[in-house]
Amino acid sequence: MKSEEYKKYLKRIKRDNLLVLFTQILIIVIFFVVWQILADKKIINTFLVSSPSKVLDTIVDLMKQNNLWKHIFATLYEIVISFILGNVIGIVFASILWFSKFLSRVFEPFLTILNSLPKVALGPLIIVWAGANTKSIIIMALLISAIISVINIHNAFKVTDPNKIKIVRTMGGSKLQVFTKVVIPSNILPIIESFKINVSMCFVGVIMGELLVSKEGIGYLIMYGSQVFNMNLVITGVILLVILTIILYYVVYYIEKISKR
Repeated sequence: MKSEEYKKYLKRIKRDNLLVLFTQILIIVIFFVVWQILADKKIINTFLVSSPSKVLDTIVDLMKQNNLWKHIFATLYEIVISFILGNVIGIVFASILWFSKFLSRVFEPFLTILNSLPKVALGPLIIVWAGANTKSIIIMALLISAIISVINIHNAFKVTDPNKIKIVRTMGGSKLQVFTKVVIPSNILPIIESFKINVSMCFVGVIMGELLVSKEGIGYLIMYGSQVFNMNLVITGVILLVILTIILYYVVYYIEKISKR
């Protein structure tokens, strides 16, 4: 039986969470209302910054042309593929570096250098090597997300509680057993935190790739809109990206909540 104090505590937590959610939604609503008022009063130049009503009209036009979902799914596909591959690569390579201190010492400086390198500078090379297609976009996203994933997960592995490792070692546990029984279970939350970072990194990589080579996707809409000076299309593309980011962020957020239970 749960005590009354504990029930009150749970109610307070639930109330606080609802208040935070309500405040977040209120901020978004106020932003769009103020934006529309400024546009209606001609305080801002709608040719340059559009307005919520024009964004909505643009979305409706895209739906009528059967283009909206095509571009959304193209970008979503590239993000999901690069997100999955980036995390798999991150976990696998971080595990290899944990198992081998020699390889860790050899590759850590290279990972830092690669992470600091502006990936957009490699765009033309990627296009030449992989072609102007979806493959190039995914490679671009992986260059951004996978390296960060390796660094973050490996750093988490390195600071695993040494006392827990010693206990397994003194009981005759192998390095593989230390890894599977201590390192991985102790770092589930850091790995999921890495997933959160990877969501945004994959978005950056995919949009960079779409701006360079794509003929469909939200990045393509933004690029095409800027080329024909259609700021309504550009702003619509940005808002669609924000919505996708929020959706994928909360998917990872709920995975994190489940893992904490």
